[in-house]
Amino acid sequence: MIRSPSGADFQDISHTQFQPVEKLGKILSRKCEEKYGIHNGITADIFAQTVFPEFNELGENLFRYLHYSSKAKTKHLGLTAFRQQCERFLALLDDGIILEMYVKMFGDLNETELIKPDNFKNLLMTCYRLAMAHYSDGPQTCILIDRTLNSVVQSCFFSKESLSSGYICRWLENNCARLVPPIHKFCVHTLSTSYRTIKDKSMDVTNNPINSPYNLELQTPILEKQSIQFKANEGNSSKTSNGINLPLSEAWLLAGALPPLYSKPQQIQNPSGNSSSSNSSANLASQVFMAKLLSVLPSHWTLIYNSRYDGVGANRFLHHVIGYRGPNLILLRCDSDLLFCIGSPNEWRETHLYIGTEDSCCIQLLPKFLMLENKPKMLYLNTSIRGYPKGLRAGSDPRKPILIIDESFDQLEYRSIKYAILSIEVWGCGDKQSREVQLDIKKWEVKEAERQRTVKLTAADWMDHPDRYLLELGGRPQYNNSTQ
Repeated sequence: MIRSPSGADFQDISHTQFQPVEKLGKILSRKCEEKYGIHNGITADIFAQTVFPEFNELGENLFRYLHYSSKAKTKHLGLTAFRQQCERFLALLDDGIILEMYVKMFGDLNETELIKPDNFKNLLMTCYRLAMAHYSDGPQTCILIDRTLNSVVQSCFFSKESLSSGYICRWLENNCARLVPPIHKFCVHTLSTSYRTIKDKSMDVTNNPINSPYNLELQTPILEKQSIQFKANEGNSSKTSNGINLPLSEAWLLAGALPPLYSKPQQIQNPSGNSSSSNSSANLASQVFMAKLLSVLPSHWTLIYNSRYDGVGANRFLHHVIGYRGPNLILLRCDSDLLFCIGSPNEWRETHLYIGTEDSCCIQLLPKFLMLENKPKMLYLNTSIRGYPKGLRAGSDPRKPILIIDESFDQLEYRSIKYAILSIEVWGCGDKQSREVQLDIKKWEVKEAERQRTVKLTAADWMDHPDRYLLELGGRPQYNNSTQ
C-alpha cells in the first residue's frame, strides 16, 4: 500500500461516510491552495483560523493531534488523511478514551507522553473559556480564575514536574469528571457544522450562525444576583451590598466536580399552541424550532444564607436554610485560605442520624482542590437533641467525620486541626419553585406569630385574666382611661 508523506493514501481512497467532513475538507484545501499553493493539503493555521476562529489554541492542538495520529511526515495534512482522521475522531464514543485523548492533545505528543503542569493548566483554561463563551448571561470573566486553576493543578501534580496521561485521567475522573466532556461536544459540533458557516463563494455556502449555546451542555450555573439590606455597625444608616460572594470560576469548577443533580439544566414547557386555525404553516414551523431551542434552561443557584449579612450562629443558619426542599451547597470559608463545600441533595433537617443520598459530597476548593468524599449518609445536623453531638458534620464515619462545625457555627475542625470560620454561604441549587415554597412557608410563620401575639379578649374573659390582677398589684386598678 503506497502512502504519501502527508499521510494521504493514494490507493485506499473511499467515499467518506460523513458528508460534512468531506465538504469541510474541500473548503480548507481550497483556502490552503490559494494561500500556500499546496494541492490537496491542509495546514494548521488554516484549520485553526477557519474552523475555530475564537479558540485558535484548541484548533491548533486538535490539528496537531490529527497530524500526529496520521503519522504524516510533512507539516501539512493530506486531504484524504484529514477526512479519515476526522471520521475516527467523530466516531469515538468511549468516555475514557476521549478524556485521555484531550489530555494528550494538550501535551507534547512525544514518545514519553508525559504531561507537564503548564499543559494541564492550558487544558483547564480552554475548558473555562469555552464554558464562559457559551454562558447564558453572555461571555464572562473572573479575576480569580488563576487562583482556581492553580488549586487544581497543585492538587493533581503535588511537587512533581510531569505526570503520565493515564494518571491525570484517573485523577480527573475521581475529582472533576465533568470539566473536559464539553470540549469534545463542542469540537464534534464544530467539525460537523462549520462548513455551513464558512464563506466560500465557489461552494455557494452561506454564513448561517448555528453555534448557539444550546448546542452545549448548560453546565455552568447562573448565580442569581440579589440586593441585601443590612444595618451598619454605627448609626441607623443602611447599606446595600451585592449578595454574590462566590466567584464565577469557583462555581464553574464546582459544577464540573459535583454530581449532575446540582447543575442539571431545568426543563421548561414548550411554547403552547394557542394559535387559531388562521396561523400559517411558517409560524407553526418557527414555533417548533423555538421549542427545540428553548426546551432547557441552565440551573440557577440562589443565595439563601450569608453569615456576613444574615448573622452568625446556629439559629440564623436554621432560620434561613430549614425549609428549602432542594439540593443545596454550604460554602465554608476559614482562615489559612481554606474553602470547603458540603453538598446536600435534599432538605436539611435536625436529627441524630446521618442522612443523605449517593449525591452527598464534601469538597475542598482552596488552597488545593480535592473531592474529600462522595457517599450516602454522610451529613449530620443537630442543635437541640440532647445526648448527641451538636453542630454540623460531614463524613460517612461517625467516629471520625471529615468536617466538624461546632454548635456555635464559628469554628471548623478538619484533620484534627481547628480553624476559625470567616463566613458561611448556602446556595440553593433547586428550581425556582423550591425557593418560592420556602419563602411562602416563612411568610406564613411570620403571620402566625403575629396572630398569636395579639389575642382579642371579651369583657368577661378580661375580668378573670391574670394580667388584670398584675395591673392592680402595680397600682393601676383603672386600666381604661377612656372614662376620665
